[in-house]
Amino acid sequence: MSELNELFSEQLAVVLMALCFIVFIILIIMISQSVKLRKMRRRYEAMMAGSGVEDLESLLIDLKNQADMLEEGQREQKTQIEAAHAKMRGMKSKMAMKRYNAFGERGNDMSFSLAILDDNHSGVVLTSLHNRENSYIYSKPLEGGASQYPLSPEEKEVIALALQQS
Repeated sequence: MSELNELFSEQLAVVLMALCFIVFIILIIMISQSVKLRKMRRRYEAMMAGSGVEDLESLLIDLKNQADMLEEGQREQKTQIEAAHAKMRGMKSKMAMKRYNAFGERGNDMSFSLAILDDNHSGVVLTSLHNRENSYIYSKPLEGGASQYPLSPEEKEVIALALQQS
């Protein structure tokens, strides 16, 4: 046993130096962590200042609720925009008109054909034939750019002109 005590006595200085070194390293780490914690606390207090919320959990819950409300509003707006786009596709927005002399030498350019179409190429073509004695107006429905009634060359031309519009 005395040999063991003697071994410890000889190595006591080395062990004590090693323990002092470890304590010194731990002290440095503790000071470093304390500085980091102080900086983090300052940032946390700055973030929470003026929010009217006591803790971070309440703040996060409030932010999540606000985000959910924004998403719901965005979904409603998207639905409304899609409905408006669908309605716009059905609006008659493509038009073309051509004036011409329907009766050769006996008239002038008072006759016309007017095509009014939507994005689905549906609509109507109106034709007015005018001469000195009479004036006639015809209407022909269009589905997909075509009519169930025969179309004159002028009517076909104004339909093509209307379909060229963007």
